[in-house]
Amino acid sequence: MLQEIDKRDRARLFQERLVTALTISGLSRAALARAVGVDRSTITQILASDSARVPGGHVVAACAQALDVSADWLLGLTNRPEQAGKLLESSLSISETGRATTLDDQIFEWQREAEGYKIRHVPATLPDVLKTDAMLRWEYAPLTHKRPDAAIHAAAERLDWMRLTESDYEMALPIHELESFARAEGYYSGLDPDIRRAQLDWMAEVYDRLYPGLRIFLFDARALYSAPVTAFGPKMAVIYIGQHYIAFRDRDRVRAITRHFDVLVRDASISARNIPALLARLREGIA
Repeated sequence: MLQEIDKRDRARLFQERLVTALTISGLSRAALARAVGVDRSTITQILASDSARVPGGHVVAACAQALDVSADWLLGLTNRPEQAGKLLESSLSISETGRATTLDDQIFEWQREAEGYKIRHVPATLPDVLKTDAMLRWEYAPLTHKRPDAAIHAAAERLDWMRLTESDYEMALPIHELESFARAEGYYSGLDPDIRRAQLDWMAEVYDRLYPGLRIFLFDARALYSAPVTAFGPKMAVIYIGQHYIAFRDRDRVRAITRHFDVLVRDASISARNIPALLARLREGIA
């Protein structure tokens, strides 16, 4: 049970929790001000250490909505930061997918929901959004009941979104994924050299265009392992298991998957700034 606290202590607790929620969300003060509908100076004043006043209820509610926490938690009325509605929602959901719908609308909806937050992504193969039309046609060739046109259109739409979004996008891949692709081994067996060269050229071009908003890190799968996962800021995390996405919205699981991704980045063998050199080297090695 929470103890009764006076107004000054409540204002101080509100400041502390607002700063915590702001840090976790990745939003800037300016972005929070826009979401709340006030000037940035108002947010600065609220966070001022000498402020002893809790803002009005509409500002508190708007801050809670923007930061995906409960207003009661910001005000120190509960120790549970989750919004009541989110607690009532299922914290775990399973969405059907499959190779024929890899670039489905569900993923794009989740991306839009996380607009303004950092998106962390470990793809199952090369990132779909960075694939050429020829690469997608090759992948969809075994699916005689599906045409690749929809996937090609979806990939272009996702790439346009990445160009315009305020979200940072980080990807982590095992080094052997790119190496196997360049050598046409394993999953990529039989892939034409022209398609591989064009694919690497396209990845290098897009990466140069979007960096540092898009950052790719490569890790050694002998030292680290990751299933295909995506963390959409603090809002949700998704694990891809082949025929389904398993989506988590509860804060603890989202944080756990986010920390997992951060380990992949921290221990990456090839950092984001060295990706162009690697792509060039792999391209040169294609006979």
